[in-house]
Amino acid sequence: MTTTGLSTIGFIGSGNIGGQLARLAVAHGYRVVMSNSRGPETLADLIEELGPQARAATPEDAAASGDLVVVTVPFAAYRSVPVAPLDGTVVVDTNNYYFERDGHIAELDDATTTVSEMLQAHLPGSRVVKAFNNIMAKDLTTDGRPAGSADRRALPIAGDDAEAKRIVSELLDQFGFDAVDAGPLADSWRFERDQPAYGTRMTAADVPAKLADARRA
Repeated sequence: MTTTGLSTIGFIGSGNIGGQLARLAVAHGYRVVMSNSRGPETLADLIEELGPQARAATPEDAAASGDLVVVTVPFAAYRSVPVAPLDGTVVVDTNNYYFERDGHIAELDDATTTVSEMLQAHLPGSRVVKAFNNIMAKDLTTDGRPAGSADRRALPIAGDDAEAKRIVSELLDQFGFDAVDAGPLADSWRFERDQPAYGTRMTAADVPAKLADARRA
């Protein structure tokens, strides 16, 4: 078992971000259960690459199997995420809202809520933490550095559950990144699309100012 106390990470969504995070997870000793909307058989190549610590499953199986579950789907599909199997589970939300892809969502367009708050409302028994949404997928497996490195990249996280944020912070540390607490899910927009902290390489010292400079349209 890894030092986070987790052994298996489930993935609902196995695209660019999901695939890269799964590679990191396997490299650090986790088992992974991968799923997507098209069926386990479509994941054969990824599972072969990931090796014996990985298996393909349905979203329901991935949700039930993970000690922690990563939701990484086009945001328009968030209501397809299984609810009951995720009760009590820490859920990492990597999602971003792109109206060009997802269609316009009024509550996000008028800034009355956030992507992660909407996922949390869909998963009322889960403990949602926003993370890994502001970094290019390709950088996940190349930008990690050992703890204490002077130029170690930092990623903000947000959530309403302190213990869940601690677990996700430990996971980021294992994967080679400093985690910086950006506050509750209501503040997760500060490191989403078009904000200073989105897609920007930052150290832990850089993150607070970038978050403070965020402006919501």
